[in-house]
Amino acid sequence: MTVPGYVIRDVTDPQAMRELEDVQAAAWGFEDREVLPATMFRISAATGGIVLAAYRAEGGPAVGLAYGFPALGGLLGRELPGRGHDLWHHSHFLALRPEVRGSGLAVALKLAQRGRALAQGLTRMTWTFDPLVARNARLNFGKLGVTASTYLPDWYAPHADRLLVEWDLTRPHVPAPASPPLGTVVLRGVGARPGTPDLSADAPTVLAEVPLAVSDEERAPWRLALRDTLTAYLGRGYRVTDLARESERAFYVLKRHPEGQ
Repeated sequence: MTVPGYVIRDVTDPQAMRELEDVQAAAWGFEDREVLPATMFRISAATGGIVLAAYRAEGGPAVGLAYGFPALGGLLGRELPGRGHDLWHHSHFLALRPEVRGSGLAVALKLAQRGRALAQGLTRMTWTFDPLVARNARLNFGKLGVTASTYLPDWYAPHADRLLVEWDLTRPHVPAPASPPLGTVVLRGVGARPGTPDLSADAPTVLAEVPLAVSDEERAPWRLALRDTLTAYLGRGYRVTDLARESERAFYVLKRHPEGQ
């Protein structure tokens, strides 16, 4: 996939890697101590990691990047469900400068990363994202076609929960439009706050609402409600397969999968 007006390149030059520190700071408002340094990009690129950057076609500094590395074994000593201790690619992050969000570069960078990983003989990619960020959920499930079966509470810090997604790189890339929410609703917002989760449903498909926008005051209750809901159903063999939309509401779609699939 190409985006008119932009090019995506592998970054191997140490000086060019310095620009990638600036992209992180612009994307997330990071302080210096939070930025992954150019030295890590340098050694990763030399030892099997993938360091990609997006640039405007007319030149200038990097406006986006995707970075990942080969991974072996289980996460925190745990085997991923049904996967054993195989080798795959873990994408540590994708970052875009605010002014190029919505340009299509996020999908283009992920597809370029997919192509590099396949060229290395790897057929699966994982990454984590904040389940409270609905726009990232739409990118991951709807535009890329990932699934998620693992919830990671307090992954980076207290309340910094993450969903671990898995991307089968051998499947054709077919982006899907947002679907309507069809299934049993087990978490729904009441006003700006979450209702009480139903953790006992036994339907083939269940739906858990995620707010499209959340204030600082509402963040903690939504975080805990989603944590309880997703942990319960993922632990019973469901997988997150999509993000459904209904007007100004969004719902995670969780489908029950046969054991071992």
